[in-house]
This record gives sequence, structure tokens and C-alpha cells, in this order.
Amino acid sequence: MDAGKDEEVEKDELAESLNDIFTNVSTMVKAELEGTNHQMELLEKMNQRVAEEYKVFGDVASGLRIFVEYLKSKSGNFDEYVQQIDAIERQVTEFEAVISVLDKYVSLLEFKVQSVYLHE
Repeated sequence: MDAGKDEEVEKDELAESLNDIFTNVSTMVKAELEGTNHQMELLEKMNQRVAEEYKVFGDVASGLRIFVEYLKSKSGNFDEYVQQIDAIERQVTEFEAVISVLDKYVSLLEFKVQSVYLHE
């Protein structure tokens, strides 16, 4: 019966060793899964943070677009004033030409009047 007892002891030791291996492998797999889970949670938080940043950038870009549209509308108003200023400048140039002709004509008349007084 000693042989049967030895066999039983060996089976118990084998069962214990297998149980320890199974427990250790389970612990290792559980630790790996927990590590992966923590990495996934970290990645999710990072993605949320990046999404918040991009939302802020989107808001800034939207604000800039509205500001550019506002500047374009103001620029359109300035174009109207620039056209008016150009028209006034052309009129002033024409007016200066007319004044120059009149000035020459008045000078000629003055010369004629002086010559008539001098000949009398």
C-alpha cells in the first residue's frame, strides 16, 4: 500500500503544482488585462482632451471666419468711399484745368486793358 500512498502523494503534489500554475497564469493574465484596461482608459482620456482642444480650435476658427466676413463687409464700404474719393479727385483735376484756362484768359484781358489805357 505504500506504493498507492506514494502515487496519491505524487498526484496531490501534481494537482497542487497544476493548481499553482493555473493560479499564477490566471494572475498574470488578469494583470495583463488590467494593464490593457488602464491603457485604454488613459487613451480614452487623451482622446477626450484632444477632442476638447479641437472643439476650442473649431470655435476660434468659426470666430475668425465671422470676423473675416465682417472685415470684408467693412472693406466693401471702404471701396465705395475710395470710388467717391477718386471721382472727387478727377473733378478737382478738371476744375484746376478750367481755373488755369480762366487765369490765362484773365491775364490776357488784363494785358489788353492795360494796353488800351497806355495808348490813350
